[in-house]
Amino acid sequence: MTPTTTETLSSHAGGLKLWLERYPFLPALIIVVALLALNGAFSPNSLGYRSLTGLLSTYMALIMLAIAQTYVVSAGDIDLSAGATLSLVNVAIVVLMEKWGGGAGAVVGAMLLGVLLGLVCGVINGIVVAALRLQAIVATFATSIFFTGVALYVMPVAGTPAPALFWRTYGGRLLGLPFVFYVLAALALLLFLLSRTRLVTQLLAVGDDQQAAYQTGLPVVLIRIKGYALCGLFSALAAFCLTGDTASGDPLVGGKMTLYSVAAVVLGGSALAGGWTTVVGSLLGALTIGLVNSLVFFMGTPSEWQNFVQGLAILFVLMAGVLAGRRARA
Repeated sequence: MTPTTTETLSSHAGGLKLWLERYPFLPALIIVVALLALNGAFSPNSLGYRSLTGLLSTYMALIMLAIAQTYVVSAGDIDLSAGATLSLVNVAIVVLMEKWGGGAGAVVGAMLLGVLLGLVCGVINGIVVAALRLQAIVATFATSIFFTGVALYVMPVAGTPAPALFWRTYGGRLLGLPFVFYVLAALALLLFLLSRTRLVTQLLAVGDDQQAAYQTGLPVVLIRIKGYALCGLFSALAAFCLTGDTASGDPLVGGKMTLYSVAAVVLGGSALAGGWTTVVGSLLGALTIGLVNSLVFFMGTPSEWQNFVQGLAILFVLMAGVLAGRRARA
């Protein structure tokens, strides 16, 4: 290999590294495009406008939950109760909307209380983890059991229907466009506004080096509590999307989604140790999981093998994305 060739390869590697530093979600984006192509190969109709809109509507809850997880991961923490918070808000708003008559006022009032409930769950986690200094993975596992217990008390049996106004709005159209597009636009605006605040930078600083952040005068405990509060907020928003998609309440619906949200964060290029996260990557990671599940279905996998194949496929995609990112940054 000539010196010129070596220099060219080095410059290309350096350029790719710079691109990944600026856009850490690139591997996830490439994986999403590849999965879209595979889905299209097995089922051409899956790339149609209605199919893609349906995919977005179905997995918007997971997108919200992955973003929720991203903010606590930014500070080097984790929240294993995010799915339980989603379940609790889901059953709470369904019960409240039914009790208050199911009209527009009932829907708005229940959603406001749902947001408050999500924030309360997040703050509880933040106090337990940051103020009481308990291990995040153990503490939030414990609170997930508690939140699930409360959800089961509120709704002992799954299946209570949500008001038609709620799920018809979520699954309907506004000014000719699917309502989920407005949800996505509102999410993008909210994420943009959050990115302009000091809190996001502070969360990353705490995740990068908690001791150094403390020595520079940052209120580390308060910042971590705020990170968990954001997680609770987005978990509540995820519950709204899930309720609109399923049109019912289920106290156990968020159980599997917690680990999916963690996987989506990693798939998106974020570091679980903190200090390096991307909400765009988490969104793409959630879509990756959705596309993997769709691909397994389109391949005609027998029902008894679907979970097994989904797990293997997600593991393969996760390994491919992480290894590609590491190699490019090396």
